[in-house]
This record gives sequence, structure tokens and C-alpha cells, in this order.
Amino acid sequence: MAEAVYILSALTSILCAVLLFRGYRANRTRLLFWVSICFVFLAINNVILYFDLVILPPQIDLFWYRNAAALIGMLVLVFGLTWESH
Repeated sequence: MAEAVYILSALTSILCAVLLFRGYRANRTRLLFWVSICFVFLAINNVILYFDLVILPPQIDLFWYRNAAALIGMLVLVFGLTWESH
């Protein structure tokens, strides 16, 4: 059951990134660009989570890679929000 949740979370993040990027291309609103990049990194986080907990053996730990992808995504979002507030 957990495997399905990991896959669905990754697919949802990918779909959000694609839709946000399409919205950016249509409107050229820079905030949509930053949020789409954030969702790309969140999708990467979810894919690494799936590989870490389902595919790879327990001896291999991708904890830091997962959290690095999530951190980069959040930093991109904070940067975009800060940049666009001026």
C-alpha cells in the first residue's frame, strides 16, 4: 500500500510541475516559473523516496539525497517568492 502512495505522490508532483510550467509559458508570470521548478525538485524527492524505501536494499540509505532535493525545492520557492515581492 505504501508503494502506491509513493508512486501517486511522485506522479502528482510531476503533473503539478507540468501544469505550472504550461501556465508559465502561457502567461509569462515568473512566480509560476519558480513554483514549477519547486515542484520539479519535489517530484525528484518523491522518486528518490520510492527508490530508497521500495527498490533499494535497506543497507543503502538515500536520506540525505531525498532531503537535499526537498531543501533545494523549498529554497527555490522561497527565492521566487522573495524575488517577486519587490
